[in-house]
This record gives sequence, structure tokens and C-alpha cells, in this order.
Amino acid sequence: MSTRRGKRRTFLKSMGLGAAALSIRPARAAGEAAGESRPLPVRSALDGMQVDVLVVGGGPAGIGASLASARKGAKTLLVENHSFFGGVAAWCLGMPINQVRPGGKPRSKVHELVIARLVALGDQAVRIGEHALWCNVDYLKVAVLDALDEAGCKYLVHTRAVDAVVEGGRLAGVVVATKQGLATIRAKAVVDSTGDADVAFFAGAETMKEVGALSPMTLCLNMTNVTRDKLRGVNMGEVARRAREKYPLIPKGWGLDGVANSKTCFYINHAGTRDLGPFDATDPFERTRAEALSRRQAVQMAQAMREFGGEPLKDIELIGTGPQVGVRETRRVKGLYVLTEEDALAGRTFEDVIAWRSGFLDIGFVRLSKMKIHDVPYRAILPERLDGLLVAGRCISATHVAASAGKSMGNCMATGHAAGLAAAMAAAKGCLPRELKVADLQDALRADGVDLARGGQAQHDLKNQG
Repeated sequence: MSTRRGKRRTFLKSMGLGAAALSIRPARAAGEAAGESRPLPVRSALDGMQVDVLVVGGGPAGIGASLASARKGAKTLLVENHSFFGGVAAWCLGMPINQVRPGGKPRSKVHELVIARLVALGDQAVRIGEHALWCNVDYLKVAVLDALDEAGCKYLVHTRAVDAVVEGGRLAGVVVATKQGLATIRAKAVVDSTGDADVAFFAGAETMKEVGALSPMTLCLNMTNVTRDKLRGVNMGEVARRAREKYPLIPKGWGLDGVANSKTCFYINHAGTRDLGPFDATDPFERTRAEALSRRQAVQMAQAMREFGGEPLKDIELIGTGPQVGVRETRRVKGLYVLTEEDALAGRTFEDVIAWRSGFLDIGFVRLSKMKIHDVPYRAILPERLDGLLVAGRCISATHVAASAGKSMGNCMATGHAAGLAAAMAAAKGCLPRELKVADLQDALRADGVDLARGGQAQHDLKNQG
């Protein structure tokens, strides 16, 4: 067995060096004689667990992958660092989960399973739009649990991936940290849905990242004590202009939209770090600074609205911020194929299509007005030089600009669906994911309600309209 060390220190080693530098001595266990040392590392009861499919990261991509894998009959385990599933869909406090039903049409049985669990929780849980869901995120967290239980998927929260086990060029398992200690979980196939390509990076797969050009992060806000009628008369750009001298961290403007079916609770999603400088969310120092600035910014925004928003906003109240900033872009895995800006703009189709993505393309922070639909080939979710791993969500193989078209949560769930299904099928056949016949995967996706011709049909319709 070999684990990737090289350019980075492992989690344990880093912690050990920190303790030595501070001259911290570990406490002795009861009855331990002086001079005796306690063996390290401490292992969790999970150590040595084996599953068919291990999904790392419980955001929309991980949810899609886990549901697809478990529904296919694979012994599936989903692990998540936070205390709940949902990722950005939950962190962003009610902002729309986009591209879940483009054109009002279901995308897959996996997407519909989550929607069904939301609807079953009552009218406060979700508001369904033309292509998006507006959720009360606490209902969403429960709906995801219900969907995972229904699919027969096992899951763990408060479990962070900290290393990878690579044997003969194949990812054989993932090292996780828990309150009990470290554990190695071995799997026949692993899906990296961390968003930041953490597992792929730890395992030594080549990744791509445009430092300095990364999309901005947002710490979403919840506001109350205001109504839609009052908001109609407010120019938030003018509020920001008048308030900026006193509150310099606020952005140039922002909007408020309603949470699910609430009449008095609103969310703000405002690309908050855009004017505060570029931040790389995989750099611990930059991430810390972004989080700290964003929390101060949230308070300043609330104060700016109360003091400079006039009569409509004088009683507005900040009632919550996300558990962490929502990250739009960091590392992406270099796959057997790299999706490009040209692919997205042209709505390109591929013979090995396993999903399609719909959304608006961001070029230099300018959003194109026409929504684009393009295929995702199987090659874009397979690392170029590492076996046993599939990637899903915003860390699939794509250029910086092409990645902007795919970060919508419905799209992330779609690539997760494909990755989870492929992982389950490869595990059942005893083959590597890259050895799986794409035609078999495509048939399985169609059986799960995925219209793989959707991208090509969209381009046909556009040509006819032109």
C-alpha cells in the first residue's frame, strides 16, 4: 500500500509538527507509566470498512451519485464533512437550486426522488419554478435524508477525507478523519464530489486551477422584518453607494428574494468576495481571510440597509448567515477530455454523452444572456491517469469558462447521477470505471429517466428557430 505524500504533509504529520513546535505534550492515559509513549495514529472503528462505492462530499453531486449507486443495488457509503447534506444548496439559505427541471421537464428519477421527498414535507418546504426549486433549507436537509434512506444508501456526517490510498495506479480507498480517529475506507470505486477535487488531489491526479481568475465566493444572508411590497421601492445600488463610506466592505449592490413560500424571510446571494480580492478556497490562509471578511461584510450590509434604506428597510433584520462561504470554483480534475468554452457555446454533442448541462456562461464575470445546453462526455468525469475514481459536480474536467456553465446544482446532480451509476456498474462487473462500456451506462441512464438526446434536440430547435 502506498499513500500520496510528496508535496504536501499528511493531516497527522502536520498536526504532530504543530504540537512539537508549541511544546505540547500529549496527556497520558490512565495507568500509563512515565516514559511510555502512546501508539499513533488512533484508528476509528470504521477502519478497514469495505464498500462497493464510496461517495465523498454530500452536495448536489454527491447526493445524485449516492442515490444512483444505491438504487442500482451497490453497497454505497456517502461521507460528508458537515453535519448535513445539501452542500451549497443548503449553505446558501434558500437561493434557487437551478436547472433541476429545465423547461418544466423532469431530468431523471434521481432528481425527482429529491423533489418528491421535499413536496411530501408540506407547502413550507419548497416552491417549484420553471427550472428551479426555492427551498427552506432545513426542510431540504431532511428531504435528502429521506431520499437516501429510501434508496438504501448508508451515510456518515462529520467525516472528512484527508488522504487517499493508491495501489498500482488505482485508487483503492480514502482515509477519513472522525472524532474516533483516522480510518481507511476501501471501495471498488470512488466518486469525488467534494467540489474542490480533494480526493483526486490527494491521490495524485492532475488538476487544473486558474489562480487569480477564480469565480467569487458568497456568504449568503437571511433577512426578515421586510415585505415584498416594501422592497419594490428600494434601489439597493443607491443604498450601497450612500453607505459605502461608512461600511467599506459592502458590495456595489444586491438583491433580495424570498425563501420557499415565506412572505417575510429573504435570502441574499451577492458574489460577495468579488470586490474584496481574488481568493483561492483551497489555500487555508486565503480561505480564512475570505470567511472572516465575508462575515464582517454580512453585518455591514445589514447595517447599511437599516441606516440608508429609508422607511422601507429601517426595521430589516439579519437572522442568519451560511455555515461557510459558497465556493463556485477551485480545482478541477484533468480528465480524458477537457470541456471547453467552445463546446459550451456551440452546444456540442458527444457520442459518449452521459449527462447534459444547461445554464448561463460567465466570461470575465459577464453573464451571456442566452442559456446554453451542451453534452458532458463520459471522458470528462474520468481522471486522465488514475483508475478507480470518477468525479462529479463542479470539479469535472473543464476549462475555467466552461466550468461556469456547469456549476448549477441540477447540473451537478446530473453528473453525480452518471458517476454514481457508473461506479455501481463497474463494481458489479469487477472492472475499472474506464473499462465500462459507455453504451451500457447510457442504457442504464435512460432507464433512470435521463434524456441523453436533450442537448442535441436543443441545438436542433435553435437552428430551426434561426
